[in-house]
Amino acid sequence: MIKVQNLTKDYGHLRAVDNISFTIPKSGIIGILGPNGAGKTTTLKMMTCFMPPTEGTVFIDEKNIYQNSVEIRKMIGYLPEGCPIYTEMNVVDFLYFIAELRDIPKDSVNRRVKEMIDSCGLEEVVGKEIGELSKGYRQRVGLAAALIHDPEILILDEPTSGLDPNQIAEIRSLIKQLGKEKTVLVSTHILSEVEAICERVIIIDRGKIVADASLEEIQSSFHNQNRIYFEIQSKKDADILPEFEAIKGVESLQLFSKHEEDMITKFFINYSKDMDIRPELYNFIKKNKDWTILEMRTEQHSLEDIFRQLTEKGEEVAHA
Repeated sequence: MIKVQNLTKDYGHLRAVDNISFTIPKSGIIGILGPNGAGKTTTLKMMTCFMPPTEGTVFIDEKNIYQNSVEIRKMIGYLPEGCPIYTEMNVVDFLYFIAELRDIPKDSVNRRVKEMIDSCGLEEVVGKEIGELSKGYRQRVGLAAALIHDPEILILDEPTSGLDPNQIAEIRSLIKQLGKEKTVLVSTHILSEVEAICERVIIIDRGKIVADASLEEIQSSFHNQNRIYFEIQSKKDADILPEFEAIKGVESLQLFSKHEEDMITKFFINYSKDMDIRPELYNFIKKNKDWTILEMRTEQHSLEDIFRQLTEKGEEVAHA
């Protein structure tokens, strides 16, 4: 278990991380989410003993980062942003070098290097210099180096930054597999990354934690509204949204798009969680002979909506 307790980091007058606390159980994938400059990387560096906190501490399996730094480093595999590796070495030599640095027993080194080559999909590039590899393969080499000592905890800082869509899908698939056996922390500002692989989300903004829950809990509890998406075709060229405002329970409407040629309007209706107005909405549309429902579905508020509202609040406070 990881326990972060009142962690704070100051750079002169700038407070990068501001008294944050959270706990992470064994196994699973946790997303550390926040805008650029929110304090994500600084938090990870303190957790991995790369940087001392100004205040607070971190416990990993009851070991403290102050008294047990060496033991904690052995328990963690860390892939920093930018994947810093020796580009003049070839892939195999680099992995043997990392195995030696990690004090892997000599009778286990060959086996671990082969396992990393297989599990990280490096078979095609084992004899190549790292500097000749694509960015996707470099990320794989960095991941193999972080995993070679079989750590209990894997910490990845922006693991798919700069990769193409195919490379992103491959790295995400690998992270999902690792999350079944290990505790994986993924720091990112890419919202789709979190939605694709993470079970729990910790959102940091301006050095403070502004949300900490499962993705489903955040999406369902953050707003006091439900949302329905409609796609309606009208026989008349008119604005149909004002007609919905009079329906009891409708709190707001949001136009998604309007196509003049085929007179299709796509929009959202937000309504209170305390009442279900879907039957009334359906009957209201059905009674209007000029309208045809092409699509009607319940929508969850997206992580992007939540993220923007949480971080925009921080900006409002900062500029107040």
